[in-house]
Amino acid sequence: MELKEFLKEAANVRPSERQMNWYDTEFYAFVHFTMPTYLDAEIGEGNEDENLFNPYDLNCDEWVEAVKAAGCKGIVLTAKHHDGFCLWPSKYTEHCVKNSKLWKDGKGDVVKECAEACKRGGIKFGVYLSPWDRAEKSYGTPEYNDFYCNQLEELLTGYGELFMVWFDGACFEGPDGRKQEYDFKRYIELIRKYQPNAAIFNDHGPDVRWCGNEGGKARRAEWAVVPCELTHRAVVQTGAGPLADEGDLSYMQAYDGNIGEIHNIMYSKGLTWTGAEIDMSIRPGWFYHSHQEPHSLERLFNTYMTSCGHNACFNLNVPPMPNGRFDTRDITRLKELGDLIKSEFAEDKKMPYTIEREDLSSTQCRFTLKFPEWKHIRYVVLREDIAKYGQRVESFQIAYKIGDEQFYTGFSIGHKQICKLRDFYLNQIVITVTAARDRVELGDIDIYTCVVDE
Repeated sequence: MELKEFLKEAANVRPSERQMNWYDTEFYAFVHFTMPTYLDAEIGEGNEDENLFNPYDLNCDEWVEAVKAAGCKGIVLTAKHHDGFCLWPSKYTEHCVKNSKLWKDGKGDVVKECAEACKRGGIKFGVYLSPWDRAEKSYGTPEYNDFYCNQLEELLTGYGELFMVWFDGACFEGPDGRKQEYDFKRYIELIRKYQPNAAIFNDHGPDVRWCGNEGGKARRAEWAVVPCELTHRAVVQTGAGPLADEGDLSYMQAYDGNIGEIHNIMYSKGLTWTGAEIDMSIRPGWFYHSHQEPHSLERLFNTYMTSCGHNACFNLNVPPMPNGRFDTRDITRLKELGDLIKSEFAEDKKMPYTIEREDLSSTQCRFTLKFPEWKHIRYVVLREDIAKYGQRVESFQIAYKIGDEQFYTGFSIGHKQICKLRDFYLNQIVITVTAARDRVELGDIDIYTCVVDE
């Protein structure tokens, strides 16, 4: 396939409706809560006494209100982590809350309480079900896939609508050194059957992929249109690139570069739409440790900017204490984060403008935005109409006027790109798309001022 024809196909790779719903969620919370919470550890062994789990003051409504204060629109609960302990009364294992006799006499169900609290609070609910299970004796055999699917079906059918089903690729040796072969195709089919609107997260898709780190770090250009070699569980929407027979993309699995740019995708066997999730914990650990402090407000806000503001979504973990409540330090930091986001992007800071478009070529264009008065401008928020046209912009610049030196250089745009300026005093800006894969189709552009000399 010729490069021009291939780029035309690449320009028209589009997200599914469930992927658009995930993008529009933008910011949601992980809740890591199970046996490691009671062990002051990051991973359990799988042989813990079930009575160790005793969230005697569990308050999922508090969880919901705390994450809503940060701006989160959903919660993904660790229904089962690697230790195999289930936060719901599973019929397929004894290592679950039905044997936590010290908590509600074994009649408790954290998944149910969290799902119902999310519904009351008006946010979405999702689940994480670890493929690795250190408690299950069948792990490492073909029968384990039956076990996993049975537990997955319990979650898919027993707790209402799920916006996300999250599972990683954790895979370690089971009894006698057996390595488990996960039947991901079967897992995905089960989720599509019972929860067709749920976005599926896995390292390699099909709907959402891992950004490659747990530190909240995004790539310079976080493309959603990426080679199928990276996301081999996603739907391939194009033919092979023009150099597909001359290159190898096996390095993609550990590649920290710009995976969706032309110099990479032309070696691909085909392209998929698989957006990135940026995930990190509010603290250094994923599970609660009393000696740890939440990360600084600056770090959390910067991660918000380089995830929700960088064509990705932000999954921020908040670990409950052993009693089932959130630490007040975390609650405070969540509210500070939400207040800062609301303040920086407040409606009364949004700048009116008139706009003129000039097409320089079929893949380059210029937008001149003129303001009714001079203002200190802090943010320019760009969006492509990805639902209709896909992701097309390769690079762009922002300057005061045509011919001026640019004061912002950007790369991909996608769902949303937040461009932070240095509070320049302006009465107009010029946005030039310097490279795109097809005609540029932007959505709304938002301009935000800062409060200086006002």
